[in-house]
Amino acid sequence: MNAVLLTIGVMIVLCLIKVPVAIALISAAIAGGLHAGLSMPETISALNDNLLVGSQVGMTYIMIGAFAVALSRSGILDVFAQWVAGTVGGRESHHLAGVKWMLFGIFIGASILSQNAVPVHIAFIPVMIPPLLVVLNKMRVDRRAVACILACSISCSYLLLPTGFGAIYLNEILVPNVNEVGQAYDLVIGNSDAPKAMALPVLGIVLGMLVAVFISYRKPRDYITTSEAAHHLDPSNAATLKPAQLLATVAALAAALACQLFYDSLLIGGMVGFLILSASGVFKWSEQDDVFTEGMRMMVQIAVIITIASGFAGVLTATGEIEPLIQASAELMGGNKAIAALLMLLVGLFITIGFGDSFASVPILAPIYVPLALTLGFSPLATVALLGASAALGDAGSPASTISLGATSGLNADGQHDHIRDSVIPTFIHANFGMVAMAWIAAMIL
Repeated sequence: MNAVLLTIGVMIVLCLIKVPVAIALISAAIAGGLHAGLSMPETISALNDNLLVGSQVGMTYIMIGAFAVALSRSGILDVFAQWVAGTVGGRESHHLAGVKWMLFGIFIGASILSQNAVPVHIAFIPVMIPPLLVVLNKMRVDRRAVACILACSISCSYLLLPTGFGAIYLNEILVPNVNEVGQAYDLVIGNSDAPKAMALPVLGIVLGMLVAVFISYRKPRDYITTSEAAHHLDPSNAATLKPAQLLATVAALAAALACQLFYDSLLIGGMVGFLILSASGVFKWSEQDDVFTEGMRMMVQIAVIITIASGFAGVLTATGEIEPLIQASAELMGGNKAIAALLMLLVGLFITIGFGDSFASVPILAPIYVPLALTLGFSPLATVALLGASAALGDAGSPASTISLGATSGLNADGQHDHIRDSVIPTFIHANFGMVAMAWIAAMIL
């Protein structure tokens, strides 16, 4: 068996039987390296030599986690959520028709901001959503629609807009991996090419979200308003935000965004924002270590997976069996680009859903997908679209994805939203089916 196929197969099987993803990646890499004839020291060396690129991205994730926790300590999201709940909480249900669409718009806007302008990832969901559950209950909104709105909006944001997490995915992971692997094929793309390539796949996610809202989950659904949810409407429980805290929070957000744009560094932006919040007294100076550690815990799984995935890709390259696999795959497909594009997308979906992170999927898929796409005659933009979409498929909809876990953490605050039935399955269907179709079209026409 080809060592590359064995390595990826072992990794998928281990992930599916719930072995921790980091262990699954290392174990599979070792198995593949030994099968290819590498010694154990050579395999470990190939793994270690390629960790640097992933560790740079991983450190950015950890810093952003710390910034997200620091922002949550300011109370700004609590105040906003309670303001919305208090504003509409006393109205009768027949007066809430426009409120539903206002809330859906807020969820979309917050999801986009959380990825691109205020990079807190999914940290806003468990803070913003629980106070609004009583309002959603009064309007009889199906929470599966909200889960799809959150998952689709977050996915669209980082896949298309090159700031915040979008800058990490597009400019620090996707483009460098394409250029590194494509160097042997004289392929060089710029950062501006990535959003062009991802536009159609993202459109597929948007269409899926619209189907979820207007077709799949448009009918009313009843929930019980628990005492835990109702207490958010009690004015005595309202969070307060001092003017100095508000100014410090706004300054931290502005500084973080400015550093992103000026220095092209989300790491520096997150660090500056964290320091401003710390120095302004939003939380005590003595609590800095605790806040940073809490943020690190929130993001460390993703950071570790991304780091190890780079080493995993290095072992795949070191086996020397990528090229034979590419040639055999091209011959098997008979040069049929339509079938090849569909198979590549479905394989990417299968791999990513195994461990639930699109950022870590790119370095795993790039050594195979880029040469295969170019060998089959796909254009540079089509190659980027295939790789970028294949790695992102399954992120929204994986049981282990931070996106689906984040949606559940907010919507299940009162125990009435099942993770698998109400988050994973709906987001998997609506975020991925449309993306597969539109990514396939992008590969055919770009």
